[in-house]
Amino acid sequence: MSSFRVRLTMILIGMIGLAVLAAGLFMGKTYKENHLDALEDNMVREMKIILDQMDWRSGEPASVYSYYTGNAKRLKEITDTRITFIRGDGVVLGDSDHDPQTMDNHLQREEVIEAKEDGVGRTTRYSDTINENLLYVAMLVHPNDPNSDIIRMALSLQKVDESVQRIWITLVLGLLILFIAAALISYRVALGLTRPLEQITRVAKRIKSLDYRARVHVKRNDEIGELGLAINAMADSLQVQMTRIHQNESQLASVLDNMISGVVMIDASGHIVLLNRRAEEVLGFSVRELVGHHFTVAKQQYELSQIIQEGIERKEHLREEVTFYYPEERLLDLNLVPIFEDDDSFGGVLLVLQDVTAIRRLERMRSEFVANVSHELKTPITAVKGFAETLLGGAVDDPETARSFLQIIYDESDRLNRLIGDILELSKIESRRVPLQFSPIELASFVEKTVELMRAEGLQKQIRLSYKADRDVYVEADEDRLRQIIMNLLSNGINYTPEGGSVSIVVEPVGGENYESVRIHISDTGIGIPKKDLPRIFERFYRVDKARSRSSGGTGLGLSIVKHLVELHKGTISVESRVGSGSTFTIELPVLQ
Repeated sequence: MSSFRVRLTMILIGMIGLAVLAAGLFMGKTYKENHLDALEDNMVREMKIILDQMDWRSGEPASVYSYYTGNAKRLKEITDTRITFIRGDGVVLGDSDHDPQTMDNHLQREEVIEAKEDGVGRTTRYSDTINENLLYVAMLVHPNDPNSDIIRMALSLQKVDESVQRIWITLVLGLLILFIAAALISYRVALGLTRPLEQITRVAKRIKSLDYRARVHVKRNDEIGELGLAINAMADSLQVQMTRIHQNESQLASVLDNMISGVVMIDASGHIVLLNRRAEEVLGFSVRELVGHHFTVAKQQYELSQIIQEGIERKEHLREEVTFYYPEERLLDLNLVPIFEDDDSFGGVLLVLQDVTAIRRLERMRSEFVANVSHELKTPITAVKGFAETLLGGAVDDPETARSFLQIIYDESDRLNRLIGDILELSKIESRRVPLQFSPIELASFVEKTVELMRAEGLQKQIRLSYKADRDVYVEADEDRLRQIIMNLLSNGINYTPEGGSVSIVVEPVGGENYESVRIHISDTGIGIPKKDLPRIFERFYRVDKARSRSSGGTGLGLSIVKHLVELHKGTISVESRVGSGSTFTIELPVLQ
């Protein structure tokens, strides 16, 4: 049982107990007074009867004492009360319990004085004569004469007290039963009041603990029931609002975590209050290390700290590109935006970090590509123009010289045509404007036909071409583009392999009978590629041996075209090489597109 219910029950029981006790005391006192009044009335009636049946005498003291004493004793046996006859001057004439001649004058007794004034007097006091508490009732023999003689009856209060005690016992038992009944009723009332309040309190605590599904089971139509309905309505509203808030928070967190830009929010005092996942990667610090701390804890990023400090001081938009060297080298575009609250007070700054390393690299590659294209185009054009001018200058009259110059012009024009074709091809591939027609290809026959197409080129340099491919190994690919990939790599191997060398192709499934991809290895015994050049050989116009490349008629775009075509087939290409020992290009393609 809850402490509130205990307190309420105790209060109700205490109030009822006090009320019952007060009522009992009042009833007991009232009953005692009424009982004494009833006894007095009975005694008065008895005294009237005695006076009516008895002669009031006067005469010799001895005979008078004897007469009244005898009557007093006789009447005591009848009434079971003490009878006293008193003369008008207070002298006791007779008494049922004591010798009247030895008794004090009774003129100043309270009941006697009251009787002389009102006709009847009453009092209770201790009697020295019989050593007992008595109820005295005195009455004038002649009511209209203040000096009249007096008859007095005395009743032992022990009998009265015994009667009152029996009444008190009955009253106490009744009050006790009433008190127990009242206690049970109080508990039921307290239970009826506190149980719904306790339920409402439990629900309120659950709501305080963010359990917005808690509800009060309302079974009453009184004020407590209305309070329960109000709590339920509040919980419904809070649940809807918190659900909406959680959805918004989840959406905002999802947006922040999946942004490609880093976002950092800093308050007016310089403490970091928000950091998304991308910002962690860029800055090299975790949320735990930065959120709640001053921005200067990122000591490795001194320039960033300076920019943030400047933004907080100037309270205006700042933008700058900064190179970060920790945790890795990056070029970042920093946008610092001031945040103002609704009352136009400064709330801090929002820092947006965008990694522009790749963009700047692409811009640099584009500039290099334009420069390389210009250079590559200028070389054959210059040769064509120079030999044409020589011919126009008179060399055309010498048939042998003219034929030699025209052959050079033709070769340079052919090279220029190949270069422009490769540039256009690479442009279409990079822009994804090359539609691929996928179909199942049986690789053994495919490789055989491709090798036959390149065999004549290999014979010119006495280079042996070989292949190894299991039958019934298939791959889904664009046949023309796959042949272009193989032929470019074979041509590349032939060009960079000295006379008498070899170029081979090996096809193998990956994963046994239920293979999901195939590998194609194209190896040569050529001059090899230095280790420092391996990461760049797939770049456009990158040549390991520029003089040999030009002499072989290469454009410097072949490997770049191969890499893009392999990626269009959702495959990968890698290379292993040792200088002087040759190179091996490995292509891995998925069986199904």
